[in-house]
Amino acid sequence: MSPFVVAIILSAAILHAVWNAIVKTAGDRTTTLGLVAFGHVIPASVMVLVLPFPGGESFVYILLSTVVHFGYYFMLGKAYQHGDLSVVYPIARGIVPALVALWAFLLVDEVLPLQAWIGIGLIAVGIQLSSWSSLRQGVGGAALGFAVGTGLCISVYSVVDGIGVRLSGNTLSYWAWGAFLHLFIAGFVGLRRRRVLAHLPARTWVIGILGGFVSMLAYGLVLYAKNFAPLGAVSALRETSVIFAALIGFVFLHEGYWVRRLGAAVLMAGGVALVGLSG
Repeated sequence: MSPFVVAIILSAAILHAVWNAIVKTAGDRTTTLGLVAFGHVIPASVMVLVLPFPGGESFVYILLSTVVHFGYYFMLGKAYQHGDLSVVYPIARGIVPALVALWAFLLVDEVLPLQAWIGIGLIAVGIQLSSWSSLRQGVGGAALGFAVGTGLCISVYSVVDGIGVRLSGNTLSYWAWGAFLHLFIAGFVGLRRRRVLAHLPARTWVIGILGGFVSMLAYGLVLYAKNFAPLGAVSALRETSVIFAALIGFVFLHEGYWVRRLGAAVLMAGGVALVGLSG
């Protein structure tokens, strides 16, 4: 994997941690997630008008990804209702790399070298270490269940989009249509929360939609990387977003202990290096 692709994925990881922190700090997380989804739709509406249509074979993957993303938003919103960012985020993201590597092996015969698996293992250990104190104190059943459900959704749409973008013939078009179909997610939340939306302060609208822009950019970078690297390796590097989320939680939300976070960062950096240099 080239340093350029690694840099792209790590940039996406930072952006992903930022928009999750935005959702966690929102007063009404369900409504904010709806605004995040709407933030995808605004730029995508322009993009689908000017870009060529993605390959027809890939469109079924776009539709399937939209359905799984719906479940992802639901699970994520519920998880943040029941647990802290520094607890929910590591659990949700920590199970993803191994699951994605497994699905990729079963569905597209992608086999990672041993070095990459060792790197994935280091990243997974770092993820859990980043929030060890909170995890050791116990995680509520609801928070745990929704966090695991979130991670399962992530692993599924990661592989679906990894296959779909390779079939599309145009990464930008695939990205644009996937983002545009967030219209159904935003519409569903809008209908459910229509009375709340009428009284939302302008600041909440701006934060939610900006979060959507950040989320869309982060996933676009990941989609691009999936054209050039194994899906399991991309997922493992992307999950370094956990350490960025932990740092955000520590600095801005006053969650956790910096020495442990630093140790987790060192482990994850080693994992990133092993994955990046493998195969």
